[in-house]
Amino acid sequence: MKQSSIYNMRCNRMKNPMGFNLGKPSFSWVTAAPGASVQTAARVVIAGDDQFENIVIDSGRCTDIDSLGYQPEIKLAPRTRYYWKVNVWTDRDELIESPVAWFETAKMNEAWSGEWITPDWEDKDVHPLLRKGFFLSKPVQSASIYISGLGLYHLEINGKRVSDEYFTPFCNAYDKWIQYQTFDVTDLLESGENAVGAMLGAGWYKGRFGFSNLGENIYGDTYALLCDLDIVYTDGSTEIIATDASWKAAAGPVQMSNIYDGEVYDANKKIEEWSSSSLDDADWAGVKKADIGFERLEARRSVPVRIMEELEPVKVIHTPKQEVVLDMGQNMVGWVRFKVNAPAGTEIFLQYGEEMQEGCFYRENLRSAKAEYHYVSDGKPTVVQPHFTFYGFRYVKIEGWPGDISTDDFTGCVIYSDMEPIGHIETSNPLVNQLFRNALWGQKGNFLDVPTDCPQRDERMGWTGDAQVFSGTACFNMDTDAFFHKFLYDLALEQKESGTVPHVVPTFTMGKGQKNGFLAGGSTAWGEAATVIPWNLYLHYADKRILDQQFDSMKGWVDYIQSQDAGDRLWNTGFHFGDWLALDGPDPFSPMGGTPNDLIATALYAYSADIVSKAAAVLGKEDEARTYAALGSEIKTSIQNEFFTPNGRLAVDTQTAYVLALFLDLMPQHFRGRVADSLKQKLEDNAVHLQTGFVGTPYICRVLSENGYNDIAYRLLLNDDFPSWLYAVKMGATTIWERWNSLLPDGKFGELGMNSLNHYAYGSIVEW
Repeated sequence: MKQSSIYNMRCNRMKNPMGFNLGKPSFSWVTAAPGASVQTAARVVIAGDDQFENIVIDSGRCTDIDSLGYQPEIKLAPRTRYYWKVNVWTDRDELIESPVAWFETAKMNEAWSGEWITPDWEDKDVHPLLRKGFFLSKPVQSASIYISGLGLYHLEINGKRVSDEYFTPFCNAYDKWIQYQTFDVTDLLESGENAVGAMLGAGWYKGRFGFSNLGENIYGDTYALLCDLDIVYTDGSTEIIATDASWKAAAGPVQMSNIYDGEVYDANKKIEEWSSSSLDDADWAGVKKADIGFERLEARRSVPVRIMEELEPVKVIHTPKQEVVLDMGQNMVGWVRFKVNAPAGTEIFLQYGEEMQEGCFYRENLRSAKAEYHYVSDGKPTVVQPHFTFYGFRYVKIEGWPGDISTDDFTGCVIYSDMEPIGHIETSNPLVNQLFRNALWGQKGNFLDVPTDCPQRDERMGWTGDAQVFSGTACFNMDTDAFFHKFLYDLALEQKESGTVPHVVPTFTMGKGQKNGFLAGGSTAWGEAATVIPWNLYLHYADKRILDQQFDSMKGWVDYIQSQDAGDRLWNTGFHFGDWLALDGPDPFSPMGGTPNDLIATALYAYSADIVSKAAAVLGKEDEARTYAALGSEIKTSIQNEFFTPNGRLAVDTQTAYVLALFLDLMPQHFRGRVADSLKQKLEDNAVHLQTGFVGTPYICRVLSENGYNDIAYRLLLNDDFPSWLYAVKMGATTIWERWNSLLPDGKFGELGMNSLNHYAYGSIVEW
């Protein structure tokens, strides 16, 4: 018999979080106790030291401690590491003791010693290196660095990377908040001479990003760095090495970078040992203060983005056009790292794409995104990868390579936010298994700090509709609690300006803070991200923190809709995407589906009102629970009056209309059978094939199974011709497509203006 143990100890559902905005921290754990059924009592102890001599919290043995989300009343000090452990008693009177876990606070409300600095030169497009040499005359007990950079920073101390994280300080609404990170750098410091250095890139902050009408430099045009390196010596004294006028700047080897177009790196312009103490930086330029301020600075909420997996190329392809192309065997997100030994001046040119066409490299579906990497060799053998960009791809075209290309020289680096895998499905059907893998890979590729729509073309933004419909599947596949906490925090900040929920989060701004009108939001199903995602997180992880954090946002979305309904409890105004990319629209070339927007909008209005009512009840807000329950009931009554005949016929004869009516209980219960039969008939009229888009697809198999037609639900799943989930699988897909027919049966692309091969929304089938 296995030994009893306590594992998966998490603070805010993160393992040993350092420097995060913890709020009122929540503690969770899993108990493995063979033969036992339940936890009958628990004791949580939190201390300021790992020997538990300085006790901060001791709950004592309690019968009401929730192992899914225990929130003690605790006052946290800034820049402090706390240690915690748990005792659990089971229904077999067994006492189980946990190992020790920890969490560490950020600066919290403490002032910064450093100031924002930027290179003292005029050209704001030069990617800078910033550094500071310093001397340590005493032994160091501990050291932490608190840092932010604009747009992205790569940090080193004494020639070594400080962290294995990429894309810090991450993607958020920089006009509203700027994240800073905390890293323990004790082991990187040395007695005597030391140096700290940062390389800066454009990222989401500056340069080219967003829709073409947004222009460049959405949040700012100036590279900047801020850091405090806090050192505690063994004698108890302290010192802070902070960004100030004494730092130095030089142009770095990165000549260009942006998220869409890639990166240019000239190794001939590399400064050897640029972040080491041995470098003489007397000829480096100075720095000046950057006018950014501190009021937007907040401790991090983003979970780390790391190289989570590595893939080897499956083959080298020589195409009819004499191209040399690597096939990674999987549509992935990240980059290829390569080993090269080329003569000085050799330029190696990589281009990334998702699919081949007629045996040749192809990437017209990336629209204006160049998705390139240029490397200019300095004649020395080295290992190369980009610093400030990423690609969505399966295929890589290579030019300028010295000699024959071997797959051994290349490694696919798969990057995404660090989320623990928690769900796995395997069936006897290999096509269904591949479908599940495709949905998981779609999540990996698009959960890079924000839940993006796609990772490859000139978009890569946090579309709220995509995130909403996939959130249930996402929660089954991985522990996405902390990931979505950050995204929803950003959503709530963006929502404050008008009450409406943006189509994308972050929303991105134009010039001096003007919002792009189209992206400002207000569409049904997209705005439901404000209610559905936090409710899904609560259902999956049973932690009330997300409802507490988001309740005003959830309520604000419903209040916004109510302001649009003219008192009749119908939502029939404004722009809506509707049943996006459904196949039953009046115009076969339009992405708009055939289900009327007012039905969809009003149905989801009722859905959101019900969710807010339930969230209010969970939080003990009884008055609001009653208010929004009553509102939901009024909306359903209006739907029944507007869209149902007295005998229960739904006036809108589309698959999605029937799905919504059943999923959201929109009709009187005695008409449920008639609506279910109508859905069955509608499917049979279409040879039991899908016509649904973003709104209907997530729920269609669920309502069939719940209403006596499980056999039809499985038939939909197992269809392998267009339109179906397995059609893409049989066509060789390794991720979820944006369209049911992103590739035609002959293997050619369909519509090119909006056609991603890694677009996870239809992966929502996994939730069923």
